[in-house]
Amino acid sequence: MNPRTRRLIRPLLLVSALACATPVLAQANKVDPQNLYHYWIRLNTKVNVDMPNSGLNLTKPGCVAVTYVIGSDGVPMHVQVAKVEPKSDLGSAALSAVKNFRYGPSLTNKIGQPIATYYIVPFNSPDDAAGQQKLMDACKLPGYGS
Repeated sequence: MNPRTRRLIRPLLLVSALACATPVLAQANKVDPQNLYHYWIRLNTKVNVDMPNSGLNLTKPGCVAVTYVIGSDGVPMHVQVAKVEPKSDLGSAALSAVKNFRYGPSLTNKIGQPIATYYIVPFNSPDDAAGQQKLMDACKLPGYGS
């Protein structure tokens, strides 16, 4: 191979290597939690949660919106607290719940496409449906479609 060809091939190899190394988060589509079933189905309906023993507003009704990416293996990654209403110390409890979620691909997602989504964890939710909906609405996040 002549030197000129080598000089052309090296940058092309570098560009292709960088393209393959794009983070999963940048590749994942953002999907509203209500439409997640088109891609992933949560396999475990009950998870362990690490609740704090003391802290701010632990006994008041509230919610925590947690963002994450479901990886191709069905395990949440890049798990982060995005919103807490009202201000409280329940973010760590919500994180521990979502980190324990496990998903299986839906029939329309056989390849296990990674998806960015969020989950709203309610705490001390009111008994009535209207109160529950109001609580959950406070933690909805924009930008995930409808």
